[in-house]
Amino acid sequence: MGEAPDAGTEEAVEEGAEQALRPHAEDAFAAELAALAEQDDRPRPARWLLSPWAVATYLLGGTLPDGTVITPKYVGPRRIVEVAVTTLATDRALLLLGVPGTAKTWVSEHLAAAVSGDSTLLVQGTAGTPEEAIRYGWNYARLLAHGPSRAALVPSPVMRAMADGMTARVEELTRIPADVQDSLITILSEKTLPIPELGEEVQAVRGFNLIATANDRDRGVNDLSSALRRRFNTVVLPLPESADAEVDIVSRRVDQIGRSLDLPTGPDGIDEIRRVVTVFRELRDGVTTDGRTKLKSPSGTLSTAEAISVVTSGLALAAHFGDGVLRPGDVAAGILGAVVRDPAADRVIWQEYLEAVVRERDGWKDFYRACREVSA
Repeated sequence: MGEAPDAGTEEAVEEGAEQALRPHAEDAFAAELAALAEQDDRPRPARWLLSPWAVATYLLGGTLPDGTVITPKYVGPRRIVEVAVTTLATDRALLLLGVPGTAKTWVSEHLAAAVSGDSTLLVQGTAGTPEEAIRYGWNYARLLAHGPSRAALVPSPVMRAMADGMTARVEELTRIPADVQDSLITILSEKTLPIPELGEEVQAVRGFNLIATANDRDRGVNDLSSALRRRFNTVVLPLPESADAEVDIVSRRVDQIGRSLDLPTGPDGIDEIRRVVTVFRELRDGVTTDGRTKLKSPSGTLSTAEAISVVTSGLALAAHFGDGVLRPGDVAAGILGAVVRDPAADRVIWQEYLEAVVRERDGWKDFYRACREVSA
């Protein structure tokens, strides 16, 4: 018979959870989820921890009647979140579609955390994802010793979600081979997962649903069959509408990441954040902010997620090798790495942008010199 852990063991476990480099959403925002649950008096679908209204509030942010502030997890059109949440309250699966860096994975994780309290029932899609990752596998030692049995079966995250009425997640669905993708058809249409080796099946209980994400620049890699696509309600996550919205997103995420990495807090770096966002948006859109100069766009996506990465790296440089103030020299190398993916074509595009736009822009001389230095 096992012994109960002593107080020291429990403290070590709690400390380990606090020290997680990247806590799961349900752990990082446990206080907000608890506050929402306590004050949520609206109808909740079966096995949901929160009502659809509360789930949307958790993602979009707001202030509760008792004054508790819910931080925004997604900055974008409210209707998109409402449609996504409503889809999960029906029997249709949800497909989050968008270009890289539009927070598909982030939204998927937070939706699962708010609905089921567990965002870890995850299948990561790759070119090598086997059918067992979506259906089930086998413990081959037990299978050889005792033959097919429930004890020898290894359930996938999707099977576990079906049995427990939880939300499963499938990341990068279009990267999964087409024949493996189609193993979802019966699960999503019949809400059943047959186990022919045992002559049994697992039927989804109320509360089960599935969120998939797909990059719409991957079309042609492994396109979804029409039969599978019909099982999803597709919600397209757009790029931020305005530069101000994108600056807000980058600032929030950089602040969260910086605190998790214990980066020293320095003076406000909003000017450099806005500069990074401006460069990315202009090259992404193929035109300067004032609309006067047409630009060539590089091969990379220059997404909001990449802007967050560039600024976070710049803050680390400023904190550990500078005076703590985010300056052009701290972000220049990161921008170069994000823009120049094709060493030949993208480098030409970047040089043209530096000379035609950055060099002539008021207040950007330090940034121009820093970019020229790292580009040499």
